[in-house]
Amino acid sequence: MSGTFFPGFDDLDVAELSSRAGAKWARAVDEGLLPAWVADMDFPVAPVIRSALHEQIESDLGYPDWVRGTPLREEFSARMRNRYGWEPDPESVREQTDLIQALQLILHLSTRRGDSVVVQTPNYPPFLASIRRMGLQQLDFPFVDRGDGWVLDMEVFEQRVARHRPRVLVLVNPHNPTGRVHTREELEQIADIAERFDLLVVSDEIHAEIVYEPHVHIPFASLSPDAAGRTVTITSAGKSFNLAGLRCAVVHYGAERLLRRRDAEPFDLYGAVSVLGVVATLAAWRHGDAWQSDLMQVLERNRLQVDAVLRDRLPAARHHLPEGTYLMWIDAGPLGIDDPVEQVRERGGILVEGGLRFGSGCRNQLRINFATSAGILDMILDGVTSALGSGLAPPRPPVAVPRSR
Repeated sequence: MSGTFFPGFDDLDVAELSSRAGAKWARAVDEGLLPAWVADMDFPVAPVIRSALHEQIESDLGYPDWVRGTPLREEFSARMRNRYGWEPDPESVREQTDLIQALQLILHLSTRRGDSVVVQTPNYPPFLASIRRMGLQQLDFPFVDRGDGWVLDMEVFEQRVARHRPRVLVLVNPHNPTGRVHTREELEQIADIAERFDLLVVSDEIHAEIVYEPHVHIPFASLSPDAAGRTVTITSAGKSFNLAGLRCAVVHYGAERLLRRRDAEPFDLYGAVSVLGVVATLAAWRHGDAWQSDLMQVLERNRLQVDAVLRDRLPAARHHLPEGTYLMWIDAGPLGIDDPVEQVRERGGILVEGGLRFGSGCRNQLRINFATSAGILDMILDGVTSALGSGLAPPRPPVAVPRSR
């Protein structure tokens, strides 16, 4: 791969990465594969975050003094104001360990078993699994490929809402896995339908800070007073600063009745965030802009590289340049491959995500995580394209990944 070399991002070592105990590398290495699956980045923790964590560890790991909530409430409000011109009330912000827990709590508070929940498809598998395991009925709000990009089928959305009268819409924007960043016009269409049919909107905006120009993120709750009053926004520094393991997220309850129900529950029934999670998030939001600027240059280069390689080597496969996230969603259906995830694993030596876990109609689709170094991304793309372009050729030798950890 040609282009600028970014110290701290492009000097990754496969042997060192293979020693990591986290799920992304550990699971792949156990199978002798190179990982491009779960949405973790390979890059080291930003120095400002590392320093803040070291300082906290050296000084105090006792009980925090958070009687009135963590400092994240004010910090989240300030970040939304400075970045998006949205001014959420910090008194309406609460902390949760992650977005999955936050979604499950909100659904627990707002639905009864058997209720319908609308969700974009394809979608993040743990969200779909949460809806199913809670005894709720999933209504698909499908993305369709209109030739120049993935587009939500608003007509199907409105028809299904009118027929089934769901209680909740789960909106993921920027969207995982398609990489779409919804325009104001699209969001306003959704807001209009939500108002007419009285939908609670759970807006997952965890990828909001990974958006490529000229696209811009628009918080759903910022659209109008009505949208603000029916929206619960869930987010975290986990994706934009690679902090998922610290288990720290924030939830803004624009729906005041839901917040009152949440606060009426026993204290800490749903757990509490850790001191280190709060310290890392504060360091990221207060001091991480320079690191994040470098990150976005790396991801911009990488997404263009993935797009160019796929167009060159797999022109029949359908994909579109992601507008946000560090994930590329590929439809391998035109290649005549029934299970592209398994074929990439067996013939290319690469572990990717995809398939029916992302929703009905996703059997022939796969997702590539491109948040890694230039050199490792080259290996991933070589493995994926050789596997999907190999037809009935014998499997290629797997990428050499150290197995010891």
